[in-house]
Amino acid sequence: MSLFSLRGELSKGHSLLLGISGFVFLILFWWVLAEILAVKKPVGVKYTTHLPSSLGTYSIKVDVDSILRADSIAFANATEFEKVYPILPTPLQAINSYPELIKEDNLVRQTLRSIWLNIKGYFWAIFISVIFGFIIGLTPLFRGLFNRQVNALRYLPLTALTGLFIIWFGIDDEMKIAFLAFGIIVYLLPVVVQRIDEVNNVYLRTVFTLGARNWETVRTVYIPSVMSKLIDDIRVLTAISWTYIIIVEYINNSKGGIGALIWKKQRFSEPEKLFAILIVIILIGFIQDLIFVFFDKRLFPFKYRKSVTPGVNESRYGIFIIIGIVMLMLFVFAIFPALANSFLPTLVAMIVVASLILIMFGEYKIFNWSRKNA
Repeated sequence: MSLFSLRGELSKGHSLLLGISGFVFLILFWWVLAEILAVKKPVGVKYTTHLPSSLGTYSIKVDVDSILRADSIAFANATEFEKVYPILPTPLQAINSYPELIKEDNLVRQTLRSIWLNIKGYFWAIFISVIFGFIIGLTPLFRGLFNRQVNALRYLPLTALTGLFIIWFGIDDEMKIAFLAFGIIVYLLPVVVQRIDEVNNVYLRTVFTLGARNWETVRTVYIPSVMSKLIDDIRVLTAISWTYIIIVEYINNSKGGIGALIWKKQRFSEPEKLFAILIVIILIGFIQDLIFVFFDKRLFPFKYRKSVTPGVNESRYGIFIIIGIVMLMLFVFAIFPALANSFLPTLVAMIVVASLILIMFGEYKIFNWSRKNA
């Protein structure tokens, strides 16, 4: 197969080889660019690699010419130099900064906090978008009333709304979760309505012929058809929240989080640590994508196979239990915050562990079936 044919498919071997080659090329390009942008600094002498901006405001008058003159003298008199990377660190510098980030900046705890905030934002965004999307998409009255307004939401400059969210929700986690959820809702809600419009009329005529009522039509046709497509949209759109986490965690950044840590490293001009944190976010996004792809294959197996593979139901039930119990927990804790300190979190954790065991059992059955039918 030609590697340049239109919409050609790669074999698994080619795909793996090209993926590794692309990754290596990206790292080499990063390293070469860092070396190009590196500067020499006299050893043991204070030397300024960045001049103050002429647009900045300072408490004392900055004499740029004096800085340049002093640096020129220091550079001319120096006998030993070291290479520094003030603009772009090398990949090795970013990797070497992790021990300090983990030990001194609590990178793991900060990351887990941001992940938990995002999960809460995902829950409310998906919950609100699906409920109101189905109401608007299926009911002509509400479609006529709100469809144009829903489509117009996508043009809101979300970063300009942070002041309003602070007024409405304060500066604590409630505001951050609301902002993250809203950042997904404005894009996801119109997509839900669009996916409802894309449901194949053949299925609707079939259930109508069989005498299905409205609720049965929604349950057997609309929900499976819409959700099987919507999960790909959710996978793409939830990535937006990792952009907004930087904004919301800057507000009241004493609470911590990976976004607050980025602001801190940016303020103190530590680019190697900044890049290290960005790599963590990219890895989280990569893992998140894999989880969504796994959910898609297990929750909607009819997209990939005509018959149900042994073990799929066990995995499917386990995923449904985890999603359902987490959604229920977040919903209950939002209404009754005091229950967060009760026995319920422990009970939820036990149910999640049991569900994971059920999923593992299902995956084991799928693996054995695939091996026998290979």
